[in-house]
Amino acid sequence: MYFRRKLPSLTALVALEAAIRHRSVTVAAKELGVTQAAVSRQIALLEEQFGRPLFRRGHRTIEPTPSCLILGDALAESLSAIADAVDVVRSNGSDVVTIGATIAFSSFWLLPKLAELRRLHPRVQIRVISQDTRFNLEAGEVNMAFRYGSPPFHDGMAIAGRGDRIFPVCSPGYARARDIGSFPTGTFELIETDVPDRSWYRWAEWFARSGRKSDGRAAALCFSHYTETISAARAGQGVALGWETLIRSFLDDGSLVKVGDTEFEAEGRHNVVISAASKRSEVCDLVAGWLTQALQRP
Repeated sequence: MYFRRKLPSLTALVALEAAIRHRSVTVAAKELGVTQAAVSRQIALLEEQFGRPLFRRGHRTIEPTPSCLILGDALAESLSAIADAVDVVRSNGSDVVTIGATIAFSSFWLLPKLAELRRLHPRVQIRVISQDTRFNLEAGEVNMAFRYGSPPFHDGMAIAGRGDRIFPVCSPGYARARDIGSFPTGTFELIETDVPDRSWYRWAEWFARSGRKSDGRAAALCFSHYTETISAARAGQGVALGWETLIRSFLDDGSLVKVGDTEFEAEGRHNVVISAASKRSEVCDLVAGWLTQALQRP
């Protein structure tokens, strides 16, 4: 059906519906953000096309004719349906929640937990951006981000945080092949995460905090991403520094074991930070609440 051949101007029909509802051209014009003369012209145009008056005009009053009321009821119902459809389209778009995290936090902590979130809220669409450079929350590129550090943050609000513990780890096979009890003395290969971000602890800091001597030992392997460091440790390539929050699943499944009993608390915390520039929505609040609970679980 070719609606354009049968329908008058949609602008005029919207003006007519407002005038019928308010029984006033002045109030209708105010609602639509146009002049009173503009609404009057649209109504006059419709009356010319229909070949009949649509209102009985009195002194500063208008009263819809019976034919006009029939048309008004259809317009009110149709425009309401269009408005509902627009809301659905808009809500579907806003249901996409974008989460930012470092590559390691995304791979080791966030992604394994998303299955539970999607099972509980299957209609929520999640977009994860993983990068080791710091997210600019002021740019609004993500709705929320996991950020290591100590709040407050100038570009977002931290709504949850979790501390962490640092200790050496290696694969069970590597531990069995060496006298792991003598660590760090002996012939052990150290695996280092060598990145500009100083929030990743290095072996020099572990030796300093534990009161042990490094004997000037250099790392046998250096990687630019923590995910690679842990992959090498799980593959039996040496001993790496483990962040408990990130590697807990590998300790639980036995692919990594703790080396020795020396550990220390990380100075910062893993935080859920809400972007100050991102538009808040019900679905964003839902995801933020779930992430808060998940982060604070033992």
